[in-house]
This record gives sequence, C-alpha cells and structure tokens, in this order.
Amino acid sequence: MNNSKSEKLAYQIRLHGLEMTNRGGTSHIGSIFSMADIVAVLYADVLHHDPKNPKMPDRDRLLLSKGHAGAGIYAALAECGYFPVKELETHCQNGSRLSGHVSHKGVPGVEASTGSLGQGMPMAMGMAMAAKLNHEDHRVYCIIGDGECDEGAVWETALIAHQYKLDNFIVTIDFNKFQSLAPVEETIALEPFGDKWASFGWHVIRVSGHDHTALHAAYAEAKEAMGGGKPIIVIADTIKGKGVSFMENTVLWHYRTARGEEFDAALKELEAQKP
Repeated sequence: MNNSKSEKLAYQIRLHGLEMTNRGGTSHIGSIFSMADIVAVLYADVLHHDPKNPKMPDRDRLLLSKGHAGAGIYAALAECGYFPVKELETHCQNGSRLSGHVSHKGVPGVEASTGSLGQGMPMAMGMAMAAKLNHEDHRVYCIIGDGECDEGAVWETALIAHQYKLDNFIVTIDFNKFQSLAPVEETIALEPFGDKWASFGWHVIRVSGHDHTALHAAYAEAKEAMGGGKPIIVIADTIKGKGVSFMENTVLWHYRTARGEEFDAALKELEAQKP
C-alpha cells in the first residue's frame, strides 16, 4: 500500500486543526492530533465515499463519536473536496456552519452531530443495524475516544452489536491514554482492553494509530472479517498531541489553545514534517 495520499492528508489535518483552534479560540488540539492518522487513512484509502455525491445510498458511513475533535473531520472533508478549504477559516466564528463539536447541520459529509460522549457509537450501531435489515452492503465506521469508554452506553452498544451480529460495524478507539483531566489509567483503567472487547464477542485488532502501513493492514483485516458474524474493534494506540513535541503525552492540550509563541513553535514543528 502506498501511504503517500494518507500521510499528506494527515499532515493537512494537523495543520488545519492547529490553525482552526487558534483562530477560533477553541480547544481539543491534542485529541485532533492523536486521531489525525486514523482519519486520514479512512478518508484517503478505506471509505467508499464521493465528495460530489455526499448522500449516495451505498456510501460507507463514518461517525466521530468523540465529537469534540470535530475540527479534524472538517479538515479531512475540506481536503477531500466536500466544501472549500477556505471555509475552514470560519471555524467557530459567528454564523459559521463549522461548530466546535462536529455538526451535520448543513455540512456535507457529516453523518450526525456528536459531542455528548457515548452517544455517537449507538447512533452508528443503529445505522449498521438498519443496513443489515435493508440488505444493504455499505459499512459503518465509528471513531470513539478511550475516555469515552467510561460511558455505559458504549458497553451496552457493544453487547447489542454482538447480539445482532453486526459484522458491518467497525469501531476504532483513539487510545491516546489521556482523558479530559487526567491519564486514563488514573481515572478508570481500561486494560486489558482487547480482552474486554473479545469477551463481549468482538473481532479485535490492535495497531499503532500513527503507522499508516499498519492502519491500512488493520482495516484490510477488518474488511476480511466482515461476514464472520462479529462486530469489529480496532484499538489504535496513539499519542495525545502527536506531531508537536511539547503537546505530546500531556493532558494540558486537551483544553489549551495554542497562541503566540506556542502557536509559532507548533506550526514550525508541523511544517518540518511535511511529507
């Protein structure tokens, strides 16, 4: 697999994410950066989608359950051609359709508004169930956060998806090990994470969330697992703030906005990584 397309998209997602959060005075840049490679691989090479026909019936659906990182989805959609890249400059400005938490209202390519943690995954499961009932072949993808896995709705959805053998349902966990105010392990420990999902009857794939070759292989395995009667979970081990050294592996950048010298330093680091 040639990674050039997805690596270029991941770079653009991080660059736009930094600029959007700076311009709008918003937060969650660490979360945007940790999932950037996952989002890029999905949009560049995995999803069946068409920016010229966002509502085509056989499109794959992607829901971002961790909706606070919505700037990353907006950036990917703009770069793919769903709307002009220039519009990203309006993010979180008065009158803009690009809100802080991802919104489907008037935004082509966004399947559902999300932000209340634990709600996006059940919505995605409902779409997967509807596809099964209607004998439709499209797949439903969902990205959730590790802190989001504290929500009971996530595990209720895990039980139901297995009960109804939703093997067209692929969930990816952005496992960056930090949630809003503390490390995940200090809040509610999740390990052994893969074993938990396997015990719920899911096909489990664990992978580096920043290795594009590994991510492509993981989603290829997920496609092969469809038809096996199990929903599929991709546990992507990631780094909070990936791409900017002083943002990495720190809870500070869940809420902090890069301004002034911090913005300049972050931009310089990102630009040095241009593929």
